[in-house]
Amino acid sequence: MRRLKLTIPIVAAITAASLLIVTPVSSVRAAPAVKQKTDKAHEQTVDAETDPFSVRRGLYDKLSLFTEVPWFWIAAIDQYERSMSKVRPKARPMLGNTVGVFIDQERWVGPLNPNTDDSSPVSINFFNGIGRDGDGNGQAERTSDIDLLYSLVSRVAAYGISNDDFAIGLWEYYQNNRSVQRIQQFARIYEAFGQLDLFEHAFPLPISTHYAYNSTWGTGRSWGGRRTHEGTDIFVRHGVPVRSTCYGIVEVQGWNPYGGWRIGIRDLNNFYHYYAHLSGFDKTVNIGDVVKPGQVVGWVGSSGYGKPGTQGKFPPHLHYGVYSDRGLIEWSFDPYPMLRRWEQAERKRLRSGN
Repeated sequence: MRRLKLTIPIVAAITAASLLIVTPVSSVRAAPAVKQKTDKAHEQTVDAETDPFSVRRGLYDKLSLFTEVPWFWIAAIDQYERSMSKVRPKARPMLGNTVGVFIDQERWVGPLNPNTDDSSPVSINFFNGIGRDGDGNGQAERTSDIDLLYSLVSRVAAYGISNDDFAIGLWEYYQNNRSVQRIQQFARIYEAFGQLDLFEHAFPLPISTHYAYNSTWGTGRSWGGRRTHEGTDIFVRHGVPVRSTCYGIVEVQGWNPYGGWRIGIRDLNNFYHYYAHLSGFDKTVNIGDVVKPGQVVGWVGSSGYGKPGTQGKFPPHLHYGVYSDRGLIEWSFDPYPMLRRWEQAERKRLRSGN
């Protein structure tokens, strides 16, 4: 029997002022003697107000103070919701201006609520809807960023804010173990790096090495039965370092009959990056560890197509695949365009000396 360990008795109207107060830039007047410094400060303030990551972080921090839920958990929920909407945009249209949270209209107002456009927190609560007033304006608006985020987070946090209790709350909300795992993984990444802008990429091999690859996704494969190739093969000499292409968390590591020694990394776009046919792993990288672009995770080999330790059934190369999580299943898609883009971007950075 689950016991409600934490209740969040919040009177939104009382705390709304502290939650949403922002000092307008125009209210600050600088003395003429420091005009140049003021102009720079003004530009930085404007950038912070328009940068989507800064706006989101501001919401997360304020809601964290409001609910006592760590900001990285709130960020993880929002990013997971955003990733689900990207793969199902028609079923999950964007409701707010900034956050990615989607809550179905019926779930928002309550399944038996005769007013499908209800925004009254009192009547929504009466009909067991989950819509809540997060900004203290007396309305539970499904198009409000703070109302959307607060409604979901407070629902989950009602089970407690410890890691275990929060996981229970996530399961009760999503009824899906995969959703719980993804949000836990995202939270781990955000907590480790302390920022939201974690979408830089790197080519999986050092640019300075001699390698060759073409678009081979979807071509036929014979070993292990009739199947298609779910990735791109990058041919290179044995022992070349294999690098993480993204900020992410190690989800899988070990032997696979098809891929040999392989490692799988989950990123914040909810993409699973699959590196196969390795000769070994970096001993400092294990399941559950966070990694960053360019970090070495293993070395090129020719393992696979057999029992653990099978080597040499094909020339050494890196098989690189990417899978998109759609909530209940994952789909492979062609990584070749991304590889070309990352390769060109890295060469450009090297030429510019950055």
